[in-house]
Amino acid sequence: MKTYLGIALVLLLLFLASQSLFVVRETERAVLLQFGELVNADIPPGLHMKIPFVNEVRRFDARIRTEDSITQRFLTLEQKALEVDSYTKWRIVDVGLFYVSTDGDATKVSGLLAERVNNGLRDQIATRNLQEVVAGERDQLMLELTASLNESVPADIGIEIIDVRVKRIDLPGDVRDSVYLRMSTERNRLAQELRSRGEELAIGIRADAERQAIIFEAEAYRDAERIRGEGDARATAIYAEAYNKDPEFFAFTRSLNAYRETFKNKGDVLLIDPESDFFKYLKDLDSAQP
Repeated sequence: MKTYLGIALVLLLLFLASQSLFVVRETERAVLLQFGELVNADIPPGLHMKIPFVNEVRRFDARIRTEDSITQRFLTLEQKALEVDSYTKWRIVDVGLFYVSTDGDATKVSGLLAERVNNGLRDQIATRNLQEVVAGERDQLMLELTASLNESVPADIGIEIIDVRVKRIDLPGDVRDSVYLRMSTERNRLAQELRSRGEELAIGIRADAERQAIIFEAEAYRDAERIRGEGDARATAIYAEAYNKDPEFFAFTRSLNAYRETFKNKGDVLLIDPESDFFKYLKDLDSAQP
């Protein structure tokens, strides 16, 4: 019997110890409740004790968490509608305030955070045009939104906003087709303008090339005529110099060349007066023979 009582006592002590001791990990934040009332708003990591059936420990993940938002429609500065899909990274900085404001319910955190993020995005996008939202000032928008949320969210919910990022920005389906059509029309107009400008430049380049070709051809013809004239003048001067040295020999040579050119084709027939000067040296040659 004593053995059974000893075993029962040991089991009771083990049960009381399991109900009295608890561990808070480094990645957790915890609060201690007494009959549902908050008595310790921030239990540090480590081994702790509590009163069984009186105290209750609520643990929460202290690491950075990601909250996806539902796609929302916002209007830009020029009243153009955009569908924005975003997400938020946050973590608990005041676990007691976090528990009081949300009762430790994650769905309440999602609702409160989504409402504030959407309001912030609406305010930021409303002050910018489409180009700035999509590309020009997108990073600046996110930084300003994060700073704005951190001015109120930590004091209201007990969490810190690490970052807010936009995953996707789309045009609403009811305006997407018209926007794409307008963009296509604009691009076609720009392409036609560039083609017209290119054709105009091409015409100018071709006209200039043709003008340069005419100028080069005229200059080449002028130089050729000048060189030809200089050559003819030089040839005439050489002929004149040769003639002045021995006029009789020069006349004789010219006659021989004329005979050669005249009688090189045996089939040709030439009717000339025998007394013509053309046969001067032939007649002289006949008279010189004995």
